[in-house]
Amino acid sequence: MLLHFAVIAGGIFASSFTVAAEPVPLVGFGDSLMAGYQLPQEDALPVRLEKALVAEGVEVTIANAGVSGDTSAAGLARVDWSVPDGTKGVILELGANDALRGIAPEETERNLDALIGRLKDRGIAVLLVGMLAPPNMGADYAARFNPIYPKLAERHGLAFYPFILDGVVTRSEMQLEDGMHPNADGIAIMVERMLPVVRDFVKTIRDTPK
Repeated sequence: MLLHFAVIAGGIFASSFTVAAEPVPLVGFGDSLMAGYQLPQEDALPVRLEKALVAEGVEVTIANAGVSGDTSAAGLARVDWSVPDGTKGVILELGANDALRGIAPEETERNLDALIGRLKDRGIAVLLVGMLAPPNMGADYAARFNPIYPKLAERHGLAFYPFILDGVVTRSEMQLEDGMHPNADGIAIMVERMLPVVRDFVKTIRDTPK
C-alpha cells in the first residue's frame, strides 16, 4: 500500500515539474523575400514559418531580420549586429539582388562564404536558402550564379533549401503586381514547401550537444 502511494506520489511530482521545451531562437536573415515586401508583417515569411512550426508542436521563434534591397555585401556588413547573441540558427536567404544588379557571382559567393563563416564562428547553425538567376541575365551568368548555393552548402556542411521561390516564380497569381515578389498566397506556398527542411533544421539544433 505504501509502495503504491509512493509510486503515485512520485508520478504526481514528476508531472508537476515537467517543463516545456524552451523555444529554439532562430533568425530569418535576408532581403525583401525574407522581410515581406509590401505585405502585412504577419504575412512575412519568418512569421508564417514560425506559426506553421508552432502549430505542429515545434517550439521555435523566428525573428525577422530581412531588409529589402539587401545584397550579399550589405548582409555581410550588418550580420554581426543584426543577429543577436543567443540565436541558435539562421535561415540565410541572400543573393537575389546581386543577380538583379548583375554583380559578379564570384563576389556573391565570397560574401556569402564570409557571412556563413561569421555565423559559424559564433556557434550559430545555418540553413542556406538558394536563389536562381533571372532568365534575362543569360545562360552564362546563370551557369556561374546558380551553383553558388549548393557549393556553399556542401563546403560548410549546411542544411539547404535549393530555391526560395519554388512553386511561386512561374505563377503570376502568387506574386505581387511587380511580378517578382510573392503575395500572401505565394508566402503560403513557400512555407508549405520549406516546412520539412526547417523542421529538420530545428530538430538538428535541439539534438546537437551543447
